[in-house]
Amino acid sequence: MTSKLSFYICLAALNVMTLPACASSTSSVRATNSDAGAMDDATVTARVKAVLLNDPQVNATKVDVITNGGVVTLTGTVRSKADEARAIDLARHVTGVRDVKSMLQAGPIPQF
Repeated sequence: MTSKLSFYICLAALNVMTLPACASSTSSVRATNSDAGAMDDATVTARVKAVLLNDPQVNATKVDVITNGGVVTLTGTVRSKADEARAIDLARHVTGVRDVKSMLQAGPIPQF
């Protein structure tokens, strides 16, 4: 589990380092999420996971993200229904996401 967490933290850090380069463009890349076909599912998954990991409210270490055709499915455990709603909202605002499906469970987060 530690290696999986390390992987996601490294992925999030890499994503954070590359986003400022994208922000310097004069055109808005994220005007709408209708360009989902232009982005592969692995990139969408990485971006959603990075956003969740960087949010101080959501404890996303127990949240898995799967993307298929731009449709993101969130599975795992969050602390509360408010955290679930926050995770869904954050995922919906990531470029390339067409829809978000939640299979998250609200309750105590298991410690492994």
